[in-house]
Amino acid sequence: MSEPSAQSDSWGVLSSLPGNPIMWVLILSELLVFGAFLLGFGGARLVYPDVFRAGQAALDVRMGGINTLLLVTSGLLAALAVEARRADRFGTMRLCLGGAGLLGVAFLVIKGLEWSREAALGHSLSSDTFFTLFYLMTGFHAAHVVMGLVVLAIIARYDSLENLETGTAFWHMVDMIWLLLFPVLYLTR
Repeated sequence: MSEPSAQSDSWGVLSSLPGNPIMWVLILSELLVFGAFLLGFGGARLVYPDVFRAGQAALDVRMGGINTLLLVTSGLLAALAVEARRADRFGTMRLCLGGAGLLGVAFLVIKGLEWSREAALGHSLSSDTFFTLFYLMTGFHAAHVVMGLVVLAIIARYDSLENLETGTAFWHMVDMIWLLLFPVLYLTR
């Protein structure tokens, strides 16, 4: 029985996670940033409860809900792509990655429509504390969706199992963050 390599031990608990451990370092750091956003949002909500209630009432919960379904389904397709790669079903893998990417693009389109709707109603980045945080948080998340789409395209081309596990870990982080943002921004009143 051989001993584990020093390289695999050097990452500690991160070595047992799928994909490259450095992606998990990035994911953990991004979760901390979004966690700070959520704490700031919660604190501002305590200070300005009426502003936040009015801001949330102005949002279209259906658009946020549709976007939630899109990203959750996209995450499922990304996971299925990894499973297809493990089974050497490359066509299915690429089809799943393509579907995940298309749903990510659909998310961005709906987010753009939502921002346009809010802007038409007079809700801008500088309207009030709620909309400042709304645009910052959803904009920062949208930037991660764009980055995730780039990652999905890269792993579709360079499709080793490690690359797929690494890239889909990032994509799942994007899903998970939206699953935190959606109820906080749209549903809590």
